[in-house]
Amino acid sequence: MKNFLKMLLASILGILIVNILVFIILLSAIAVIGSDEPVIVKNNSILKIALNKPLEDRAGVPEIDIINLDVNTNLGLNNILNGIERAESDHRIKGIYLELSNVQAGIASVEEIRDALLNFKESGKFILAYAENYSQKAYYLATVADKIYLNPFGGGINFTGISSKITFFKGFLDKLGVDMQIIRHGKFKSAVEPFILNKMSDENREQVKSYTGSIWNYILQTISASRDIEIEELNRIADNLELVTAEDALDKKFVDKLFYEDELIAELTKYSGVTSLNTIDITKYNTTSMLFSGGKDKIAVIYASGEIMSGEGDTEIMSKNLIGAISKARKDSTVKAVVFRVNSPGGASDASEFIARELEITKAKKPVVISMGDLAASGGYWISTPADKIFAHHTTLTGSIGVFGLIPNIEKTMKEKLGITFDVVRTNEYSDFPSITRPLKQVEKDYLQKMVEIVYSKFTDKVAKSRNLSLERVDSIGQGRVWSGANAFDIGLIDYFGGLKDAIREAAKLADISDYSILELPKELSTFEMLMKTFETKVSKSSGNEFRRSLEHYQYLINSIKNFGIVAKLPYEIEIE
Repeated sequence: MKNFLKMLLASILGILIVNILVFIILLSAIAVIGSDEPVIVKNNSILKIALNKPLEDRAGVPEIDIINLDVNTNLGLNNILNGIERAESDHRIKGIYLELSNVQAGIASVEEIRDALLNFKESGKFILAYAENYSQKAYYLATVADKIYLNPFGGGINFTGISSKITFFKGFLDKLGVDMQIIRHGKFKSAVEPFILNKMSDENREQVKSYTGSIWNYILQTISASRDIEIEELNRIADNLELVTAEDALDKKFVDKLFYEDELIAELTKYSGVTSLNTIDITKYNTTSMLFSGGKDKIAVIYASGEIMSGEGDTEIMSKNLIGAISKARKDSTVKAVVFRVNSPGGASDASEFIARELEITKAKKPVVISMGDLAASGGYWISTPADKIFAHHTTLTGSIGVFGLIPNIEKTMKEKLGITFDVVRTNEYSDFPSITRPLKQVEKDYLQKMVEIVYSKFTDKVAKSRNLSLERVDSIGQGRVWSGANAFDIGLIDYFGGLKDAIREAAKLADISDYSILELPKELSTFEMLMKTFETKVSKSSGNEFRRSLEHYQYLINSIKNFGIVAKLPYEIEIE
């Protein structure tokens, strides 16, 4: 008994000491967050924009380095756009320097930044771009600059055209003995193809060729106009891999000069008109003042980024969280319009409908404008339907109006590979439906197909009414087909080309207001919540590996169907490079 009490007291003391240490660390971290000295923008400064961190639509939770007591600020597209717009009229900013050696942003986000920089140039201020090496996205962004510079030693431009690669698991699943049972509506709804085919279907190849071709053509048109190089010549250079060295890029007019970093600093100093170079990073610049300080009227900007899921949480698009944000904007009498920023490949159909329903209620009371980011497809398009107007980029991926179901049968795998069998007692014929340990019966397949058809019918009906199209027309452009923003405009799925700022201006116009401020929703985390999330993130990152995370995408789909969820989601993760 005495030993037990000693151990109990030691455990309590240990827990107390750990809690005290954590509390001290938290206080230190809070002190770090609040101890930054005010940023001063000097006259003749150059605003530096580097997209060398993953870019989110909205600046997320900063990562806190507890060991070094430092804060790593995340990149938010909203902050970048705000900073560029503010710099146009800021007399202290002489121009912008784009450092593009490691661009980590989607192609539509790059297009949105490029459009903002085009507006900035109307102020008469300069833009210079530099990189040790340019990726295709980076070079596309660089072509907005007055001058493009490249590192002469080992520098180059990746200019090869666009590709889209899909990983197929059928051979692997066959070896395991897993039978993937598919229920879908839409010949282009190819989310299930990696599980049942070894290569793209003809329909999938057609749609991928269409949207990649559309995006590539738009990029070529933009580069051609900026650099005065014929589109035919650009394609010839890409087809023959002619940009091997930095000298090749200079000879073919892709860049203006080859500079080492010290030469670049001298060039920037010359452009700033001072003897000592003053640069300020855009993340710091945004802390010096608030943009959108206006009257008491507000426009609510609500961010919907990630996969659409039911319930509550602080990751992805959780339906209850988003519904709460939309409801808050609707009930706030000072909010005169809503801009709904969608950057999603889709997800659960029921969650998509719940969010769309809340937007429909809001639209009846105040204007709702959709701003599409890199992706607004499948469920992402579903939640965009209750809109007065829809804005997207030429390079946005949207549409994918289709639904599917997916249930694996692992009976053979467990029996033949592991020697595991299953038996079950049922009170009714289908009490264990759906089951992954036996094949679906025909009645069950018919049941699931009926569910898919019902959801597809609701989806197409919603699109038809919101876009003023016939059901036949929606079905012809639906079937799960993915469209580029450029093609989506042609077939009536969007109204305008433009970004978040354009959507805000349209919302103000519809609400008939000119003096307004911006309310960003959902509400940002407090400092304490931010610290807690940082700890959780660190734990999450250390508890798995890249392979595990890559499988989570497909595990989510399977779990959705097991719970009778019909999925409206993009076929696979698409990255344009």
